[in-house]
Amino acid sequence: MHKEAFVMAVYSDFAGQVRGKGYPARELDERWEKGVGWTPTNVMINCFGAIPATPWGASGDLLLRPDRAGDCVIDFGDGSHVERFILGNVEELDGSPWACCPRSYLQAAIKELADDFGLHLRVAFEHEFTLVDLEARLGSAYGLEAIRQIDDLPEVILAAIDRAGLEPDTFLPEYSPGQFEVTVRPALALEAADRAAKLRQIVRAAARRKGWRASFTPIMKPGGVGNGVHIHFSLEDKNGKPLSYDPKGANGVSAAAAPFIAGILAQGRALCAVTAPSRISYDRLRPNAWSASVTNLGARDREALVRICPVSEKPGAKVEKSFNFEYRAADAAATPHLALGAILRAGLMGLRGKLALPKAATVIEIARMSDAEKKANGIEALPSSLGDALDQLEKAPAALMPEGLKMPYLMHKRGELQYTAEIERETLFSMYAQVY
Repeated sequence: MHKEAFVMAVYSDFAGQVRGKGYPARELDERWEKGVGWTPTNVMINCFGAIPATPWGASGDLLLRPDRAGDCVIDFGDGSHVERFILGNVEELDGSPWACCPRSYLQAAIKELADDFGLHLRVAFEHEFTLVDLEARLGSAYGLEAIRQIDDLPEVILAAIDRAGLEPDTFLPEYSPGQFEVTVRPALALEAADRAAKLRQIVRAAARRKGWRASFTPIMKPGGVGNGVHIHFSLEDKNGKPLSYDPKGANGVSAAAAPFIAGILAQGRALCAVTAPSRISYDRLRPNAWSASVTNLGARDREALVRICPVSEKPGAKVEKSFNFEYRAADAAATPHLALGAILRAGLMGLRGKLALPKAATVIEIARMSDAEKKANGIEALPSSLGDALDQLEKAPAALMPEGLKMPYLMHKRGELQYTAEIERETLFSMYAQVY
Protein backbone atom coordinates (compact mmCIF):
# COMPACT_ATOMS: atom_id res chain seq x y z
CA MET A 1 0.00 0.00 0.00
CA HIS A 2 1.52 3.32 -1.07
CA LYS A 3 1.46 6.13 1.48
CA GLU A 4 2.38 9.81 1.56
CA ALA A 5 3.84 11.05 4.85
CA PHE A 6 1.36 13.50 6.31
CA VAL A 7 1.63 16.38 8.82
CA MET A 8 -1.11 18.41 10.56
CA ALA A 9 -0.65 22.11 11.36
CA VAL A 10 -2.89 22.64 14.40
CA TYR A 11 -3.76 24.83 17.35
CA SER A 12 -5.76 24.32 20.54
CA ASP A 13 -8.94 26.39 20.19
CA PHE A 14 -11.65 27.97 22.38
CA ALA A 15 -13.19 24.54 22.95
CA GLY A 16 -9.92 22.93 24.01
CA GLN A 17 -9.96 20.92 20.79
CA VAL A 18 -6.88 20.54 18.60
CA ARG A 19 -7.89 21.42 15.05
CA GLY A 20 -6.07 22.30 11.85
CA LYS A 21 -5.15 21.25 8.33
CA GLY A 22 -2.81 18.64 6.94
CA TYR A 23 -0.34 18.59 4.07
CA PRO A 24 2.34 16.26 2.66
CA ALA A 25 5.38 16.13 4.92
CA ARG A 26 7.61 16.86 1.91
CA GLU A 27 6.13 20.39 1.89
CA LEU A 28 7.17 21.10 5.48
CA ASP A 29 10.09 23.41 4.65
CA GLU A 30 7.85 25.84 2.80
CA ARG A 31 4.95 25.48 5.26
CA TRP A 32 7.01 26.88 8.16
CA GLU A 33 6.47 30.29 6.59
CA LYS A 34 3.60 29.71 4.20
CA GLY A 35 1.39 27.87 6.69
CA VAL A 36 -2.11 26.78 5.67
CA GLY A 37 -5.26 28.78 5.06
CA TRP A 38 -7.68 29.19 7.97
CA THR A 39 -11.06 30.81 8.59
CA PRO A 40 -12.07 33.02 11.58
CA THR A 41 -15.32 31.17 12.25
CA ASN A 42 -13.44 27.92 12.77
CA VAL A 43 -12.57 29.09 16.30
CA MET A 44 -16.30 29.27 17.05
CA ILE A 45 -16.81 25.52 16.56
CA ASN A 46 -17.86 24.27 19.99
CA CYS A 47 -16.64 21.03 21.54
CA PHE A 48 -19.62 19.17 20.05
CA GLY A 49 -18.80 20.28 16.51
CA ALA A 50 -21.56 22.89 16.17
CA ILE A 51 -21.37 26.65 15.56
CA PRO A 52 -24.26 28.18 17.54
CA ALA A 53 -23.01 31.74 16.91
CA THR A 54 -20.19 33.58 15.14
CA PRO A 55 -19.29 37.25 14.67
CA TRP A 56 -17.71 36.60 11.26
CA GLY A 57 -20.05 34.29 9.40
CA ALA A 58 -18.41 33.03 6.22
CA SER A 59 -16.15 36.05 5.82
CA GLY A 60 -12.45 36.48 6.43
CA ASP A 61 -9.21 34.61 5.82
CA LEU A 62 -6.34 33.77 8.11
CA LEU A 63 -3.14 31.77 8.20
CA LEU A 64 -2.41 28.85 10.53
CA ARG A 65 1.37 28.70 10.68
CA PRO A 66 3.18 25.80 12.36
CA ASP A 67 5.93 26.55 14.88
CA ARG A 68 9.01 24.33 15.09
CA ALA A 69 8.65 24.36 18.89
CA GLY A 70 5.19 22.85 18.51
CA ASP A 71 6.33 19.79 16.57
CA CYS A 72 5.08 16.46 18.00
CA VAL A 73 5.62 12.93 16.72
CA ILE A 74 3.65 10.10 18.34
CA ASP A 75 5.52 6.89 17.64
CA PHE A 76 4.83 3.80 19.74
CA GLY A 77 7.56 1.78 18.02
CA ASP A 78 5.25 -1.16 17.39
CA GLY A 79 4.73 -0.78 13.66
CA SER A 80 1.45 1.08 14.19
CA HIS A 81 0.72 4.37 12.48
CA VAL A 82 3.08 7.23 13.40
CA GLU A 83 1.27 10.53 13.95
CA ARG A 84 2.80 13.95 13.46
CA PHE A 85 1.20 17.28 14.25
CA ILE A 86 2.68 20.73 14.79
CA LEU A 87 1.18 23.35 17.07
CA GLY A 88 1.28 26.86 15.73
CA ASN A 89 -0.28 30.30 15.66
CA VAL A 90 -3.26 31.71 13.81
CA GLU A 91 -2.19 34.91 12.07
CA GLU A 92 -3.56 37.64 9.86
CA LEU A 93 -2.51 37.38 6.23
CA ASP A 94 0.22 39.99 6.84
CA GLY A 95 1.75 37.75 9.53
CA SER A 96 0.57 39.76 12.54
CA PRO A 97 -1.04 37.87 15.46
CA TRP A 98 -4.77 37.23 15.14
CA ALA A 99 -6.67 38.67 18.11
CA CYS A 100 -8.35 35.32 18.83
CA CYS A 101 -5.29 33.07 18.66
CA PRO A 102 -4.90 31.42 22.11
CA ARG A 103 -1.19 30.81 21.62
CA SER A 104 -0.54 34.44 20.65
CA TYR A 105 -2.56 35.60 23.68
CA LEU A 106 -0.19 33.64 25.92
CA GLN A 107 2.93 34.77 24.05
CA ALA A 108 2.00 38.45 24.42
CA ALA A 109 1.57 38.02 28.19
CA ILE A 110 4.92 36.21 28.45
CA LYS A 111 6.59 39.12 26.64
CA GLU A 112 4.98 41.69 28.97
CA LEU A 113 6.15 39.80 32.04
CA ALA A 114 9.71 39.69 30.73
CA ASP A 115 9.89 43.20 29.26
CA ASP A 116 8.17 45.07 32.08
CA PHE A 117 9.26 43.09 35.15
CA GLY A 118 12.22 40.96 34.06
CA LEU A 119 10.32 37.83 35.13
CA HIS A 120 9.66 34.45 33.56
CA LEU A 121 7.14 31.80 34.52
CA ARG A 122 8.08 28.14 34.89
CA VAL A 123 5.03 25.89 34.65
CA ALA A 124 3.92 22.27 34.87
CA PHE A 125 0.43 21.02 34.01
CA GLU A 126 -0.78 18.08 36.10
CA HIS A 127 -3.47 16.09 34.24
CA GLU A 128 -6.08 13.62 35.48
CA PHE A 129 -7.97 11.40 33.04
CA THR A 130 -10.36 8.45 33.09
CA LEU A 131 -10.22 5.27 30.99
CA VAL A 132 -13.85 5.16 29.94
CA ASP A 133 -14.03 1.57 28.72
CA LEU A 134 -11.98 0.04 31.52
CA GLU A 135 -13.82 -2.33 33.85
CA ALA A 136 -12.16 -0.89 36.93
CA ARG A 137 -11.69 -2.87 40.13
CA LEU A 138 -13.62 -1.60 43.15
CA GLY A 139 -11.40 -0.26 45.92
CA SER A 140 -8.29 0.19 43.79
CA ALA A 141 -7.80 3.91 44.49
CA TYR A 142 -4.07 4.74 44.40
CA GLY A 143 -3.40 1.01 44.35
CA LEU A 144 -0.99 -1.26 42.54
CA GLU A 145 -3.93 -3.33 41.31
CA ALA A 146 -5.19 -0.33 39.35
CA ILE A 147 -1.87 -0.22 37.48
CA ARG A 148 -1.86 -3.99 36.96
CA GLN A 149 -5.29 -3.76 35.29
CA ILE A 150 -4.00 -1.51 32.55
CA ASP A 151 -1.07 -3.75 31.65
CA ASP A 152 1.80 -1.76 30.09
CA LEU A 153 -0.18 1.40 29.31
CA PRO A 154 1.86 3.52 31.80
CA GLU A 155 5.09 2.37 30.13
CA VAL A 156 3.69 3.09 26.67
CA ILE A 157 2.55 6.59 27.70
CA LEU A 158 5.78 7.47 29.48
CA ALA A 159 7.89 6.25 26.56
CA ALA A 160 5.81 8.23 24.04
CA ILE A 161 5.99 11.33 26.21
CA ASP A 162 9.75 10.94 26.47
CA ARG A 163 10.20 10.42 22.72
CA ALA A 164 8.14 13.57 22.10
CA GLY A 165 10.49 15.57 24.35
CA LEU A 166 7.97 16.26 27.12
CA GLU A 167 10.17 14.99 29.98
CA PRO A 168 7.91 12.52 31.85
CA ASP A 169 7.61 12.91 35.59
CA THR A 170 4.95 10.73 37.28
CA PHE A 171 2.10 8.34 36.47
CA LEU A 172 -0.26 7.12 39.17
CA PRO A 173 -3.70 5.65 39.80
CA GLU A 174 -6.10 8.23 41.19
CA TYR A 175 -9.03 8.10 43.60
CA SER A 176 -11.89 7.31 41.22
CA PRO A 177 -12.11 3.86 39.54
CA GLY A 178 -10.38 4.00 36.16
CA GLN A 179 -8.87 7.40 36.91
CA PHE A 180 -5.16 8.16 36.50
CA GLU A 181 -2.80 11.11 36.71
CA VAL A 182 0.17 11.90 34.51
CA THR A 183 2.65 14.74 34.87
CA VAL A 184 5.63 16.10 32.98
CA ARG A 185 8.49 18.21 34.26
CA PRO A 186 8.22 22.02 34.42
CA ALA A 187 9.14 24.20 31.45
CA LEU A 188 8.90 27.88 30.59
CA ALA A 189 5.33 29.03 30.02
CA LEU A 190 4.89 28.61 26.26
CA GLU A 191 6.61 25.24 26.14
CA ALA A 192 4.61 24.09 29.17
CA ALA A 193 1.30 24.95 27.46
CA ASP A 194 2.47 23.21 24.27
CA ARG A 195 3.43 20.18 26.35
CA ALA A 196 -0.05 20.07 27.89
CA ALA A 197 -1.72 20.10 24.48
CA LYS A 198 0.64 17.40 23.22
CA LEU A 199 0.27 15.22 26.32
CA ARG A 200 -3.52 14.98 25.96
CA GLN A 201 -3.13 13.74 22.39
CA ILE A 202 -0.42 11.24 23.34
CA VAL A 203 -2.51 9.77 26.16
CA ARG A 204 -5.59 9.47 23.95
CA ALA A 205 -3.57 7.84 21.18
CA ALA A 206 -1.91 5.38 23.58
CA ALA A 207 -5.22 4.38 25.18
CA ARG A 208 -6.76 3.87 21.74
CA ARG A 209 -3.93 1.52 20.75
CA LYS A 210 -4.76 -0.58 23.83
CA GLY A 211 -8.50 -0.67 23.10
CA TRP A 212 -9.57 1.93 25.71
CA ARG A 213 -10.73 5.51 25.47
CA ALA A 214 -9.06 8.16 27.62
CA SER A 215 -11.25 11.08 28.65
CA PHE A 216 -10.04 14.29 30.27
CA THR A 217 -13.63 15.48 30.80
CA PRO A 218 -14.00 17.75 33.86
CA ILE A 219 -16.22 15.23 35.64
CA MET A 220 -17.60 11.88 34.55
CA LYS A 221 -21.02 11.93 36.23
CA PRO A 222 -23.14 14.12 38.50
CA GLY A 223 -21.72 14.04 42.02
CA GLY A 224 -18.69 12.11 40.82
CA VAL A 225 -14.96 12.71 41.10
CA GLY A 226 -13.54 15.37 38.81
CA ASN A 227 -10.63 15.27 36.40
CA GLY A 228 -8.64 18.38 37.21
CA VAL A 229 -5.77 20.08 35.44
CA HIS A 230 -3.67 21.56 38.24
CA ILE A 231 -1.34 24.27 36.96
CA HIS A 232 1.89 24.57 38.95
CA PHE A 233 4.00 27.68 38.45
CA SER A 234 6.89 29.69 39.86
CA LEU A 235 8.70 32.90 38.95
CA GLU A 236 12.34 33.19 37.93
CA ASP A 237 14.71 35.71 36.36
CA LYS A 238 16.11 35.60 32.82
CA ASN A 239 18.93 33.33 33.99
CA GLY A 240 16.59 30.81 35.59
CA LYS A 241 17.20 31.91 39.17
CA PRO A 242 14.09 31.06 41.26
CA LEU A 243 12.35 34.14 42.69
CA SER A 244 9.18 32.82 44.34
CA TYR A 245 10.65 31.85 47.71
CA ASP A 246 11.76 33.97 50.64
CA PRO A 247 12.10 32.29 54.05
CA LYS A 248 11.21 35.61 55.69
CA GLY A 249 7.98 36.02 53.71
CA ALA A 250 4.61 34.85 54.96
CA ASN A 251 4.43 31.11 54.17
CA GLY A 252 7.70 31.57 52.26
CA VAL A 253 6.18 33.76 49.53
CA SER A 254 8.67 36.30 48.17
CA ALA A 255 8.03 40.00 47.58
CA ALA A 256 8.27 39.36 43.84
CA ALA A 257 5.65 36.61 43.88
CA ALA A 258 3.19 38.13 46.38
CA PRO A 259 1.53 40.70 44.06
CA PHE A 260 1.51 38.19 41.19
CA ILE A 261 -0.46 35.71 43.31
CA ALA A 262 -2.66 38.52 44.68
CA GLY A 263 -3.63 39.43 41.12
CA ILE A 264 -4.68 35.85 40.39
CA LEU A 265 -6.82 35.75 43.52
CA ALA A 266 -8.39 39.13 42.72
CA GLN A 267 -9.42 37.91 39.25
CA GLY A 268 -10.28 34.38 40.39
CA ARG A 269 -13.99 34.58 39.63
CA ALA A 270 -13.40 35.85 36.08
CA LEU A 271 -10.57 33.38 35.50
CA CYS A 272 -12.96 30.47 35.94
CA ALA A 273 -14.66 31.38 32.65
CA VAL A 274 -11.37 30.54 30.92
CA THR A 275 -9.92 27.79 33.11
CA ALA A 276 -13.17 25.88 33.81
CA PRO A 277 -15.10 26.62 30.60
CA SER A 278 -17.70 23.86 30.24
CA ARG A 279 -21.23 23.59 31.58
CA ILE A 280 -20.26 20.60 33.75
CA SER A 281 -17.01 22.15 35.07
CA TYR A 282 -19.00 23.63 37.95
CA ASP A 283 -20.10 20.21 39.18
CA ARG A 284 -16.43 19.79 40.03
CA LEU A 285 -15.85 23.25 41.55
CA ARG A 286 -17.84 22.66 44.71
CA PRO A 287 -17.01 22.50 48.43
CA ASN A 288 -15.65 19.27 49.92
CA ALA A 289 -14.64 17.90 46.51
CA TRP A 290 -10.87 18.46 46.73
CA SER A 291 -11.16 21.26 44.20
CA ALA A 292 -11.42 25.03 44.53
CA SER A 293 -14.68 26.71 45.59
CA VAL A 294 -13.55 30.12 46.91
CA THR A 295 -10.91 32.70 45.98
CA ASN A 296 -8.45 31.81 48.71
CA LEU A 297 -4.74 31.30 49.06
CA GLY A 298 -4.05 28.08 50.92
CA ALA A 299 -0.89 26.59 52.36
CA ARG A 300 -1.07 22.83 51.68
CA ASP A 301 -4.82 23.15 51.17
CA ARG A 302 -6.10 21.11 48.22
CA GLU A 303 -9.34 23.07 48.14
CA ALA A 304 -7.61 26.44 47.67
CA LEU A 305 -7.84 28.39 44.44
CA VAL A 306 -4.08 28.92 44.70
CA ARG A 307 -2.17 26.45 46.84
CA ILE A 308 1.30 27.03 48.23
CA CYS A 309 2.82 23.62 47.57
CA PRO A 310 4.83 21.80 50.26
CA VAL A 311 8.62 21.68 50.23
CA SER A 312 11.16 19.73 52.22
CA GLU A 313 11.45 20.71 55.88
CA LYS A 314 14.66 18.79 56.46
CA PRO A 315 17.42 20.89 58.05
CA GLY A 316 19.56 22.56 55.40
CA ALA A 317 17.19 21.69 52.54
CA LYS A 318 17.42 24.06 49.56
CA VAL A 319 13.82 24.73 48.64
CA GLU A 320 14.12 27.66 46.21
CA LYS A 321 13.88 25.55 43.06
CA SER A 322 11.02 23.38 44.28
CA PHE A 323 8.92 26.16 45.85
CA ASN A 324 5.86 26.67 43.64
CA PHE A 325 2.18 27.54 43.54
CA GLU A 326 -0.72 25.52 42.18
CA TYR A 327 -3.82 26.94 40.48
CA ARG A 328 -6.57 24.36 41.08
CA ALA A 329 -9.70 25.67 39.33
CA ALA A 330 -8.78 24.36 35.88
CA ASP A 331 -9.78 21.39 33.76
CA ALA A 332 -9.11 20.06 30.28
CA ALA A 333 -12.12 21.71 28.69
CA ALA A 334 -9.78 24.72 28.62
CA THR A 335 -7.07 25.11 26.05
CA PRO A 336 -3.77 25.26 27.96
CA HIS A 337 -2.69 28.44 26.18
CA LEU A 338 -5.82 30.41 27.07
CA ALA A 339 -5.87 29.16 30.66
CA LEU A 340 -2.21 29.95 31.30
CA GLY A 341 -2.44 33.23 29.40
CA ALA A 342 -5.33 34.39 31.59
CA ILE A 343 -3.57 33.34 34.81
CA LEU A 344 -0.41 35.13 33.71
CA ARG A 345 -2.33 38.30 32.80
CA ALA A 346 -4.08 38.28 36.17
CA GLY A 347 -0.66 38.04 37.77
CA LEU A 348 0.52 40.98 35.68
CA MET A 349 -2.45 43.00 36.95
CA GLY A 350 -1.34 42.24 40.49
CA LEU A 351 2.24 43.30 39.74
CA ARG A 352 1.14 46.55 38.11
CA GLY A 353 -1.26 47.33 40.94
CA LYS A 354 1.29 46.28 43.60
CA LEU A 355 -1.46 44.28 45.26
CA ALA A 356 -0.99 42.99 48.78
CA LEU A 357 -1.16 39.25 49.24
CA PRO A 358 -4.06 38.12 51.45
CA LYS A 359 -3.16 35.81 54.31
CA ALA A 360 -3.37 32.10 53.60
CA ALA A 361 -6.52 30.45 54.91
CA THR A 362 -7.81 26.91 54.56
CA VAL A 363 -11.44 26.22 53.78
CA ILE A 364 -11.87 25.06 57.38
CA GLU A 365 -10.59 28.40 58.63
CA ILE A 366 -12.73 30.28 56.12
CA ALA A 367 -15.84 28.52 57.41
CA ARG A 368 -15.20 30.15 60.79
CA MET A 369 -14.66 33.64 59.37
CA SER A 370 -17.20 36.43 59.56
CA ASP A 371 -18.37 38.09 56.37
CA ALA A 372 -16.21 41.08 57.25
CA GLU A 373 -13.11 38.89 57.63
CA LYS A 374 -13.79 37.21 54.30
CA LYS A 375 -14.18 40.57 52.60
CA ALA A 376 -10.96 41.86 54.18
CA ASN A 377 -9.13 38.85 52.73
CA GLY A 378 -10.79 39.06 49.32
CA ILE A 379 -12.48 35.70 49.79
CA GLU A 380 -15.51 35.17 47.60
CA ALA A 381 -17.28 32.08 46.36
CA LEU A 382 -16.28 30.99 42.90
CA PRO A 383 -19.04 31.11 40.27
CA SER A 384 -21.58 28.33 40.60
CA SER A 385 -22.09 28.00 36.84
CA LEU A 386 -20.39 28.77 33.55
CA GLY A 387 -22.98 31.49 32.93
CA ASP A 388 -22.01 33.22 36.17
CA ALA A 389 -18.32 32.92 35.32
CA LEU A 390 -18.85 34.41 31.87
CA ASP A 391 -20.65 37.38 33.44
CA GLN A 392 -17.60 37.92 35.65
CA LEU A 393 -15.26 37.75 32.66
CA GLU A 394 -17.40 40.22 30.73
CA LYS A 395 -16.95 42.75 33.56
CA ALA A 396 -13.20 42.12 33.85
CA PRO A 397 -10.71 44.74 32.60
CA ALA A 398 -9.21 44.52 29.13
CA ALA A 399 -5.89 43.86 30.86
CA LEU A 400 -7.19 40.36 31.60
CA MET A 401 -8.62 39.74 28.14
CA PRO A 402 -8.65 42.28 25.28
CA GLU A 403 -12.04 43.03 23.76
CA GLY A 404 -11.02 41.58 20.38
CA LEU A 405 -10.69 38.19 22.06
CA LYS A 406 -13.25 38.57 24.83
CA MET A 407 -16.29 39.24 22.67
CA PRO A 408 -15.90 36.15 20.42
CA TYR A 409 -14.93 34.00 23.41
CA LEU A 410 -18.04 35.02 25.36
CA MET A 411 -20.17 34.40 22.27
CA HIS A 412 -18.61 30.97 21.84
CA LYS A 413 -19.19 29.88 25.44
CA ARG A 414 -22.68 31.35 25.71
CA GLY A 415 -23.45 29.55 22.48
CA GLU A 416 -22.34 26.31 24.15
CA LEU A 417 -24.70 27.00 27.05
CA GLN A 418 -27.55 27.61 24.62
CA TYR A 419 -26.67 24.48 22.65
CA THR A 420 -26.76 22.30 25.78
CA ALA A 421 -29.67 23.98 27.57
CA GLU A 422 -32.27 21.29 26.84
CA ILE A 423 -30.01 18.23 27.06
CA GLU A 424 -30.73 15.86 29.96
CA ARG A 425 -27.91 15.86 32.52
CA GLU A 426 -26.86 12.21 32.24
CA THR A 427 -26.69 12.55 28.46
CA LEU A 428 -24.75 15.79 28.76
CA PHE A 429 -22.07 14.24 30.98
CA SER A 430 -21.75 11.38 28.51
CA MET A 431 -21.34 13.84 25.63
CA TYR A 432 -18.59 15.77 27.41
CA ALA A 433 -16.84 12.51 28.28
CA GLN A 434 -16.80 11.66 24.59
CA VAL A 435 -15.44 14.97 23.30
CA TYR A 436 -12.75 15.42 25.97
